[in-house]
Amino acid sequence: MNIIKFIESFTDDNLYNAKGSRRESLSQFGKIGANAAKAAIPFGLASVLFSQKANAATAASMAAVADTPTSALQLALTLEYLEDEFYAMALDMNGLIPAEDRAIFEQIGQHESAHVQFLMSALGDAAPEKPNFDFTVGGAFNTFGDYPTFLALSQAFEDTGVRAYKGQAGNLITTPDLLTAALQIHSVEARHASQVRRLRGYKGWIEGNNRDGLPEAAQPVYDGEENILQAGFNTSTVNGIPSGAGSESFDEILTGDQSVSIASLFIV
Repeated sequence: MNIIKFIESFTDDNLYNAKGSRRESLSQFGKIGANAAKAAIPFGLASVLFSQKANAATAASMAAVADTPTSALQLALTLEYLEDEFYAMALDMNGLIPAEDRAIFEQIGQHESAHVQFLMSALGDAAPEKPNFDFTVGGAFNTFGDYPTFLALSQAFEDTGVRAYKGQAGNLITTPDLLTAALQIHSVEARHASQVRRLRGYKGWIEGNNRDGLPEAAQPVYDGEENILQAGFNTSTVNGIPSGAGSESFDEILTGDQSVSIASLFIV
């Protein structure tokens, strides 16, 4: 039986089956203002991106701001579509990925493909169509011609994905099977993020809200990671460790809004 059968009683079937325009979809999903979208641009390209009218509606092709089990999976699938195509395109570019790192990204790419196929199967007819992606953001990035740029985008995507999956846990709590599957994907995404961060010469985990060499405009991917309070417990007061280590011991979420505003920048 399709996994979606478990969650039909919790969903709004109109969220994704409606075939309206992007503008109509944006109205359905909740508006993400231009200022919020600018703040989420990973590489400081607000002036480039928002000089084009089309980018004002890119969020419309993303999944709804998830608040049901179905829409949570639809958001996850859209993010997995993005990562899957990103790595597939990179692996097709001769000379982009050094020989010593190629096996790593081949394996990551296989993982992302498996995630896509699982989520498509789980959602069945409720699976959103794959968007068209532009990983160069209108030619502003040499994404597939410069390995450091590719790595930087990979880190931003993986760190976003890790936090986004955590952000949907509450929307999946009524469906334990789906929550378990999402957590199983989340842990693999975290391993991807750690590996890519180390390839860039940084620690495998986020230190405070440090964006690790990415420009200031990437800060929304990392904002909130400096949180020191966990269920009322002040992690900065743990005996025997520096205050920053307490914060690093816990990872934070991205909301549906935040995830959409980041990823939609790469959707045509």
